Amino acid sequence: MRNYIYKTLIAVIALIIVFEFTIGKTINKINQKTEILFTKEGRKDMVNSIKSEMEKAIKQENYLDEDERRLINQFIIKIRNELNSAK
Repeated sequence: MRNYIYKTLIAVIALIIVFEFTIGKTINKINQKTEILFTKEGRKDMVNSIKSEMEKAIKQENYLDEDERRLINQFIIKIRNELNSAK
Protein backbone atom coordinates (compact mmCIF):
# COMPACT_ATOMS: atom_id res chain seq x y z
CA MET A 1 0.00 0.00 0.00
CA ARG A 2 2.87 2.36 0.80
CA ASN A 3 4.46 1.81 -2.59
CA TYR A 4 1.17 2.74 -4.28
CA ILE A 5 0.96 6.01 -2.32
CA TYR A 6 4.58 6.90 -3.09
CA LYS A 7 4.14 6.15 -6.78
CA THR A 8 0.95 8.20 -6.88
CA LEU A 9 2.61 11.17 -5.15
CA ILE A 10 5.58 11.04 -7.51
CA ALA A 11 3.27 10.84 -10.53
CA VAL A 12 1.19 13.80 -9.33
CA ILE A 13 4.28 15.92 -8.64
CA ALA A 14 5.69 15.01 -12.07
CA LEU A 15 2.42 15.98 -13.76
CA ILE A 16 2.34 19.31 -11.94
CA ILE A 17 5.94 20.09 -12.97
CA VAL A 18 5.30 19.12 -16.60
CA PHE A 19 2.13 21.24 -16.66
CA GLU A 20 3.93 24.29 -15.27
CA PHE A 21 6.77 24.08 -17.79
CA THR A 22 4.54 23.50 -20.83
CA ILE A 23 0.96 24.70 -20.66
CA GLY A 24 1.45 26.97 -17.65
CA LYS A 25 4.05 29.12 -19.39
CA THR A 26 1.81 29.55 -22.42
CA ILE A 27 -1.12 30.56 -20.25
CA ASN A 28 1.07 33.10 -18.43
CA LYS A 29 2.17 34.65 -21.74
CA ILE A 30 -1.45 34.95 -22.88
CA ASN A 31 -2.44 36.54 -19.57
CA GLN A 32 0.35 39.13 -19.86
CA LYS A 33 -0.73 40.07 -23.39
CA THR A 34 -4.37 40.44 -22.38
CA GLU A 35 -3.41 42.58 -19.38
CA ILE A 36 -1.72 45.01 -21.76
CA LEU A 37 -4.92 45.30 -23.80
CA PHE A 38 -7.27 45.71 -20.86
CA THR A 39 -5.35 48.16 -18.70
CA LYS A 40 -5.59 51.89 -19.24
CA GLU A 41 -1.82 52.30 -19.26
CA GLY A 42 -1.38 49.46 -21.74
CA ARG A 43 -3.83 51.06 -24.16
CA LYS A 44 -2.03 54.40 -23.85
CA ASP A 45 1.28 52.71 -24.64
CA MET A 46 -0.25 51.07 -27.71
CA VAL A 47 -1.64 54.39 -28.95
CA ASN A 48 1.73 56.06 -28.45
CA SER A 49 3.44 53.23 -30.31
CA ILE A 50 1.02 53.56 -33.23
CA LYS A 51 1.55 57.31 -33.33
CA SER A 52 5.33 56.95 -33.43
CA GLU A 53 5.10 54.40 -36.23
CA MET A 54 2.83 56.73 -38.19
CA GLU A 55 5.32 59.56 -37.76
CA LYS A 56 8.11 57.33 -39.07
CA ALA A 57 5.98 56.44 -42.09
CA ILE A 58 5.23 60.10 -42.81
CA LYS A 59 8.94 60.97 -42.77
CA GLN A 60 9.77 58.32 -45.36
CA GLU A 61 9.80 59.53 -48.95
CA ASN A 62 8.20 56.41 -50.44
CA TYR A 63 6.31 54.31 -47.97
CA LEU A 64 5.10 51.73 -50.49
CA ASP A 65 7.02 49.66 -53.00
CA GLU A 66 6.14 49.79 -56.69
CA ASP A 67 4.19 46.53 -56.65
CA GLU A 68 2.29 47.59 -53.52
CA ARG A 69 1.33 50.87 -55.18
CA ARG A 70 0.14 49.08 -58.30
CA LEU A 71 -1.89 46.59 -56.27
CA ILE A 72 -3.57 49.26 -54.13
CA ASN A 73 -4.27 51.37 -57.22
CA GLN A 74 -5.97 48.43 -58.96
CA PHE A 75 -8.01 47.74 -55.84
CA ILE A 76 -9.16 51.36 -55.60
CA ILE A 77 -10.12 51.38 -59.29
CA LYS A 78 -12.17 48.22 -58.79
CA ILE A 79 -13.94 49.74 -55.76
CA ARG A 80 -14.69 52.93 -57.76
CA ASN A 81 -16.16 50.88 -60.62
CA GLU A 82 -18.39 48.95 -58.23
CA LEU A 83 -19.54 52.16 -56.55
CA ASN A 84 -20.25 53.83 -59.89
CA SER A 85 -22.27 50.82 -61.08
CA ALA A 86 -24.49 51.12 -57.98
CA LYS A 87 -25.80 54.55 -59.05
